[in-house]
Amino acid sequence: MSTVRVEERGHVCHVIMDRPDRRNAFNAELIADLHAAFLDVGDTRAVVLSGEGKSFSAGADADWMRSSADLEYSENCADAERLRSMLNALDSCPAPTIGVVQGHAMGGGAGLVACCDIVLSRSQTVFAFSETKLGLIPSVISPFVIERIGTAQARRYFLTGERFTADIAVAIGLVHEISDDLDQALDHVIGEILAGGPEAVRAAKRLIQERPSGQATAELIASVRATAEAQEGLRAFLEKRPPSWRR
Repeated sequence: MSTVRVEERGHVCHVIMDRPDRRNAFNAELIADLHAAFLDVGDTRAVVLSGEGKSFSAGADADWMRSSADLEYSENCADAERLRSMLNALDSCPAPTIGVVQGHAMGGGAGLVACCDIVLSRSQTVFAFSETKLGLIPSVISPFVIERIGTAQARRYFLTGERFTADIAVAIGLVHEISDDLDQALDHVIGEILAGGPEAVRAAKRLIQERPSGQATAELIASVRATAEAQEGLRAFLEKRPPSWRR
């Protein structure tokens, strides 16, 4: 991968967009490299997505957009499908995902933010679903963003394409926490994730994705209670000691 660095740091996988000279804007290569990174995270306990340099991601690369103008309809569909598949790979990643955002998260970059489970942002970060400013629409990112911020907020920010602050991003549910010490904030979140049972954390993410109801919820917790991890967690609690995954 030439546009993405993947670094294993203990139990955590760091996926770092590495086009700082282009503010980590999307092109075909970056999309393909991100897709590959999200598809195979192995048994890592968490995945951190960040961008090298001053910005998280400025959205679509100007040269990439310019080349798309010359594509036939079927080629444009295939091009957009590759972006959708990459976003879906991040959204459905079995491990918890943490977005660390600074500078700008525009267009597709804001779409990446919406696909992360937990998002940390610097106070000065600027966000926008800016596609209408270019005569386009945020079509491919829309399912992920609307799921995240809701229809009421999308009705404003999709239509205006306006830039908004990290404070507003928190208010509409796109970002969870603002910190100007992102390393410290990230260490805290990772520590909380690693304190949970590895299987339980992944199962909790599936619970959110699948949203069972009624009897299925009772059957699910019954099956989880019977696992070796849950039994170890209960014994550790009763014996007032750390569970095996925290040793």
